[in-house]
Amino acid sequence: MLELNDVRKTFNAGTINEKKALCGVNLHLNPGDFVTIIGGNGAGKSTTLNAVAGVWPVDSGDIIIDGERVNKLCEHKRAKYLGRVFQDPMNGTAATMEIQENLAIAARRGERRTLRWGISRKEKDEYREMLKILDLGLEDRMTTKVGLLSGGQRQALTLLMASIKKPKILLLDEHTAALDPKTAAKVLEISQRLIDDYSLTAMMVTHNMKDAIAYGNRLIMMHEGRIIFDVSGEEKKKLTIDGLIQKFSQTSGEEFSNDRALLS
Repeated sequence: MLELNDVRKTFNAGTINEKKALCGVNLHLNPGDFVTIIGGNGAGKSTTLNAVAGVWPVDSGDIIIDGERVNKLCEHKRAKYLGRVFQDPMNGTAATMEIQENLAIAARRGERRTLRWGISRKEKDEYREMLKILDLGLEDRMTTKVGLLSGGQRQALTLLMASIKKPKILLLDEHTAALDPKTAAKVLEISQRLIDDYSLTAMMVTHNMKDAIAYGNRLIMMHEGRIIFDVSGEEKKKLTIDGLIQKFSQTSGEEFSNDRALLS
């Protein structure tokens, strides 16, 4: 479903602020893979997601989504393949519009715009059933303005909107980092449910080692723009936080010193 072949990206090349962000990243995802990505600050986690999303062009290498090379596609043209949820719950939704209106925008993405009536009764019934998946009672508040929702409710709605068109790849960029622990756990549970129900291929960047181990069928650790550890299946299920820190030290030759990840 996704191939990254020797992908490289350097910011501010040739200047005093030069930063090699991606140094020959190779990554192949099969359909249905749910990959968690962990690493210290500047390891290349979010940069990898931005490369897939087309936020900026890579310097070299190939990015292939479901068999199509997308290197030359700009961000908005690449969006038809992707769903994305950001760290800030305020991103990804229109605060002044109703819940059902936000869902309608997401459901009609990529379709021709017409002058037909806003939201049909059939669409409302479909949206109500979708909202029931979240188990937050939002199906009874479809005319509520999204700006009145809590951060967790809004992030859950964003997840549903990002998944509604069953994208080739769902990108979750630290999407629970701004939430309190209880709400974050609920949003992660919803993430897993949507990925399973819609058979999505997903990549989740997180600083939380416990979540990286608990969720998904595969875990990737990055360091200085490279993938230094890639584990899946039964081996991943046996991982512990101490074991993950030890693996980082073995493969990178350095001590893991990211306070945010360690505290999480």
